[in-house]
Amino acid sequence: MNTQWSREQTSGEQVPSTAHRFRRILGLVAMTLALLLIVSCTAYVAYVHHSLSGNIRHETMLPNPDDTTGSSGEGHQADGSPGREGTPKTAMDVLLIGSDRIQTGDVERSDVIMLAHLSGDCKKIYLVHFPRDMYVNIHGVGMARINAAYANGGAPLLVETLEDMLNIHIDHVAAITSDGFIAMTDAVGGVDVYAEEASTEYEVNIHVGWNHLDGAEASVFVRERHQLTRGDISRGRRQQSFIRALMLKALSKETLMNPVRFAKFVDAVTRNLTVDTGLSVDEIYSEALKLRNIRSGDFVFVTAPITKYAFTAEGASVALVDEGRLTSLGDALRNDTMADYPAGEQIP
Repeated sequence: MNTQWSREQTSGEQVPSTAHRFRRILGLVAMTLALLLIVSCTAYVAYVHHSLSGNIRHETMLPNPDDTTGSSGEGHQADGSPGREGTPKTAMDVLLIGSDRIQTGDVERSDVIMLAHLSGDCKKIYLVHFPRDMYVNIHGVGMARINAAYANGGAPLLVETLEDMLNIHIDHVAAITSDGFIAMTDAVGGVDVYAEEASTEYEVNIHVGWNHLDGAEASVFVRERHQLTRGDISRGRRQQSFIRALMLKALSKETLMNPVRFAKFVDAVTRNLTVDTGLSVDEIYSEALKLRNIRSGDFVFVTAPITKYAFTAEGASVALVDEGRLTSLGDALRNDTMADYPAGEQIP
């Protein structure tokens, strides 16, 4: 008998041997698994897109309700004026706002005011913290602490205040509740953050160095300021460290390759995040892909420059702005030259 073929005694037709039939079965199984994998991946992507589209809230958060330019809008020249029509603005500036409640019409002060500057080459993320006691000019309010802008006019007035102060254009706004911070942190299994100072507020023991925090602990970590030496400035550095840790964990293979964990994270984000009407789901997905290779050292922490703390005529403690350095910061943001801006000591 031939090793490859045998003849059917009754018909004389050639039929595959056992080994050949086994290889054919293996091939069919492999093809079936591949198709199942493609279908599963497609369904998974569809689920993520559906969750982002269905749950994420869009509100008017920019001064100009028709501003939907985002990163693909008109460029901006060094003086802040619009560039040539069609000139791409490759860098992106996103205002991050954190508060206890993010709802249209609420009168409140934001606990987190941070500008995320994504460099045009997508290799660096600069997190610029604005101490909430910064004493600035707010349209319709006058000189006041910067968080009064949010209290009096919501995200649009806060954006307008920062744009006027820095002579820049802010592309997008994202606001999240404190409950959102907790849910997102728990969804990725907790985060590892570096603390420059110890604290014991609300019986959450934070020690100097690396700390693994769950959602509730992270919420305390980013809020604490009374036990820190520089108050709101120290708290801002903690917030920067936490945001970096959360972004890194969310973009890690540990999360992205775990469908259950990633689904939980997407659900936590979409149920607690509010973005401006111009920030589409496709753009969120596109920007996330660009940042998939970002590493801890690619984050740069910056604190908006202030000279000292003083008291107003009404007795309120405020942080006075260093106008010269603030102008330099605005220039660096507008021209995407943050690499040349003196950022100061970084958090490990």
